[in-house]
Amino acid sequence: MKRISLPIIILATVLTTATGTLAAQQAPSADIRIDSVRLERNGDYVAVRMVLGLDGTKVDANRALLITPCIEGTSEGDLRLLPAIGLYSRTRYYHYLRANGEDMLSGEDETSLRTNELPRTLPYEAVTPYQPWMEGAQLSLQLQEYGCCNEVLSEGYLPLATLHSPKESIDYLPLLAYVRPQADSVKMRSLTGRAYIDFPVNRTEIHPDYRNNRTELARITATIDSVKNDPDIRITALSIKGYASPEGSLQGNERLAAGRTEALKDYVAGLYDFPADFIQTAYEAEDWEGLRQYVEQAATLAHRREILAIIDCDLQPDPKEWRLKSRYPEEYAKLLRDCYPALRHSDYRVEYVVRHYTDVDEIRRVLRSRPQKLSLDEFYLAAQAEQPGSDAFNEVFETAVRMYPDDETANLNAANAALGRNDVKYAERYLQKAGDSPQAIQARGVLALQKGETDRAIDLFRQAEKLGVAEASVSLQMLNAKNK
Repeated sequence: MKRISLPIIILATVLTTATGTLAAQQAPSADIRIDSVRLERNGDYVAVRMVLGLDGTKVDANRALLITPCIEGTSEGDLRLLPAIGLYSRTRYYHYLRANGEDMLSGEDETSLRTNELPRTLPYEAVTPYQPWMEGAQLSLQLQEYGCCNEVLSEGYLPLATLHSPKESIDYLPLLAYVRPQADSVKMRSLTGRAYIDFPVNRTEIHPDYRNNRTELARITATIDSVKNDPDIRITALSIKGYASPEGSLQGNERLAAGRTEALKDYVAGLYDFPADFIQTAYEAEDWEGLRQYVEQAATLAHRREILAIIDCDLQPDPKEWRLKSRYPEEYAKLLRDCYPALRHSDYRVEYVVRHYTDVDEIRRVLRSRPQKLSLDEFYLAAQAEQPGSDAFNEVFETAVRMYPDDETANLNAANAALGRNDVKYAERYLQKAGDSPQAIQARGVLALQKGETDRAIDLFRQAEKLGVAEASVSLQMLNAKNK
């Protein structure tokens, strides 16, 4: 997992926000919009954050643009180049890819984009060690236009922010180590449902107007339509599995389950233009597992334990059903009335692929309307465009963990957001599912500190520091400075 730190509360911080447009006089093809610039010192580190608007950016054929954020001091040689962003025409992109592998113009840390695939907005963040000369230093953007043979054809420059330490420090809180989730190569999703289609006794043909079938069939088509009519989605598979209840002979139930499942498949296929054999089917003649679940939860059912023993025994289905019916006829009649109708069901599953989103504005729109379409990495990109610690920032991670409630990274980032707003209750809840990564150990250290458990916090910070978490080192330094 690629990790980027997002400080929430800062000690010795300069916060400078800026908005500008980089339109290099010597490079008229460049039109880069820069929004929400933040330059912050966090103990021994300086964090840079901004959002680049690329919707007006053009790169001529066989050209490349290299955008390099840098921190410049007042003395000669005081310069820190940060990871660059490379924008390549198709020809230049493949030229550098063939010549240099993945290093492109500025090296392996570069974010490299083809101009025909540029997002409208691109969040940028970098963290670099602090040096004393950076006090009063300026954050700037350098822009260079490249042609053949790595020749620099033109250059542009834009100052953005200045780093100053405040006269008075603010309240202390250790740094929070957010984790960027691994991007999904393919965004696979699925929807599942269960329908109860009624059939005339011993028949397999579907009658849409029979009993409650119109509603149950609409349940299936509504699920399919919810994704099929979305231009961002491509359905990859559709499956139906039919079940019959255990009463009657196994042979008869196999015929009914298979025939009714095939009838439902034909009905659905007739409504859509899916390829032949696109809908896959399976069936289970008698849903003994469903019966077991019902009986296990039916606390008031007489002879419940004995009935469960029959269900779990090694007898074949027909002798098992006869034993159940003959030994406990009253309970069997109750099951036949209250449980068996629900065992005649059709389970369906729609599998689909969602396209990737790279533009932050588009991700925000999807976040508001259908957040289930976003990957965790896309949630993370949306958070980068928000003010850390703001309601909008926290809501992104809260929504992400609702969509992925069992994912460790989602829970860790949501826990960090809760810690940033001093919400111990939710931080504890999320950290239970955050795993044991070094960043999770750091978060538990912050939680311990907020609960007044200083010794435990120090121990956890030391563990995280040994595992390579830079935020843990800074947290220990700040804690030591405070206690002096």
